[in-house]
Amino acid sequence: MELQQGLSLADHLICDRTGHHISTLQTEIFRGAWQNQTYEIIAEKCYCSEAHIKFVGKSLWDLLSQSLSEKVTKKNFRAALERKHQQQEDQLTKEVETESETIPVNTELEKDSSKLINPNQVELELPEGQVKLGSVFYVERPPIENICYQTILKPGSLIRIKAPKQMGKSSLMTRILEYAAQKHCHTVVLDLRLADSKIFKDLDLFLRWFGVSIGRKLSLPNQIEQYWDDLFGSKTCCTDYFENYLLAKIEPIVVLAIEEIDRIFSYGDLADDFYGLLRAWHEEGKNNHIWQKLHLVLVHSTEVYLPLDINQSPFNVGLAIELPEFTADQVLDLAQRHNLDWNSENVQQLMAMIGGHPYLVRVALYHLAQKNITLQQFLEKAPTEAGFFSNHLRRQRSYLKQQPQLALAMKQVIEASSPIRLDSTVMFKLHSMGLISVEGNEVTPRCQLYRQYFANYN
Repeated sequence: MELQQGLSLADHLICDRTGHHISTLQTEIFRGAWQNQTYEIIAEKCYCSEAHIKFVGKSLWDLLSQSLSEKVTKKNFRAALERKHQQQEDQLTKEVETESETIPVNTELEKDSSKLINPNQVELELPEGQVKLGSVFYVERPPIENICYQTILKPGSLIRIKAPKQMGKSSLMTRILEYAAQKHCHTVVLDLRLADSKIFKDLDLFLRWFGVSIGRKLSLPNQIEQYWDDLFGSKTCCTDYFENYLLAKIEPIVVLAIEEIDRIFSYGDLADDFYGLLRAWHEEGKNNHIWQKLHLVLVHSTEVYLPLDINQSPFNVGLAIELPEFTADQVLDLAQRHNLDWNSENVQQLMAMIGGHPYLVRVALYHLAQKNITLQQFLEKAPTEAGFFSNHLRRQRSYLKQQPQLALAMKQVIEASSPIRLDSTVMFKLHSMGLISVEGNEVTPRCQLYRQYFANYN
């Protein structure tokens, strides 16, 4: 088993048990221990004391002991993980053999068996959440990945990933962070969906939470009170906490990814101050060595509809990445990865209904790869409550029902025979949901799936 396989398995086991991924420092300890490095060498590389490395290392081995139900130490963790990996491989082999013996035969589908696949030829993945690292089903969208990899290592860099929901933002972000980690950067992900609503109602409370949360993910003790003085204001205190504590303690680079950063849009004053703070830190990175160590990845679903000062917004600087839909060639390639014997005509039929929306495409291919429905049958059911998109469509409809203004606007878009204009805020929100396509100042339904489904509920 290779290092990355071992690390992924350990992270998966610990996350399943605790709900938390391995920290950046624990990852470095794992890498070093895998390479038979002493705690002293690991400590030098991580710019930490040997005592602190031993302390964090012990917590890692304890977590693995609980996850594997056996005593795990620095000396035996590789052997323990390799045993677990072999157990999983053996279990998977048994399941595949059992499934191949019991899978029912659909005589109707045998007539067109050239277009169907054997699901045992590939381990399918549920199309939900981000596409895991190393997955055969991740679709690169050149040259986006390579540009991001080159940019993230530049001093004080900032990358903005923008696309509607379920377009692959988190999957790209994860790969950027993995690339940075391979280059010995410390990586932190802060998902603003995990913060309590009360956090966003007070700038001082939010910035305290922000600083402490990042410190925890870097395995640094909470020292916020030592750097907080109401006399100077919370933005200055937060800046001091980063500059003189977090960034001063960590070498060589901290890559901070903030997911769902547009959650703050609805908190006007907080948004102004926080976004202005991020912009100021990015500007400091042009000349200040300490701030050159902070590399930012901002992930959001919609355009910025707040009237931010152009000189204080982080949304008009750095590298802007807007994720496109899959092309027909990419859909065909992904279909073949699902062991579907498809050609361009099959791809055209599918895309006529759902376009190249990554999530919708993956849902379709996942179900078509299981040999129990033809493409024609799938497309007939797609915009109905009996189709495989029903849960997704109901969630979208439920959200619209909670936002009457958005529901009315979507009704107008569906009923229009040509592109129409909408209020900019409403347009941005519908676009962030992935329901509409925007061309210039005009919008249309994103795909026939949405047009047909929502037409039945107007």
